[in-house]
Amino acid sequence: MSNFVAAIGLVFVIEGLLYAAAPNRFKSMITAIEHIPPEKLRILGVLSIALGVGIVWFARNFITTS
Repeated sequence: MSNFVAAIGLVFVIEGLLYAAAPNRFKSMITAIEHIPPEKLRILGVLSIALGVGIVWFARNFITTS
């Protein structure tokens, strides 16, 4: 459970970095997303989930901590 909470915390850190580093670019990306069809956004979401699961799997199985 602590890994899950840590992961949620990292999501907030990454989102905060986007807002802090490039707020104008982030706003323009949000505006551009409004014009993308929902089907393409759904596919992007599924691909993002698959990539995230793959990264977590790789980290758990191949990166060792000493």
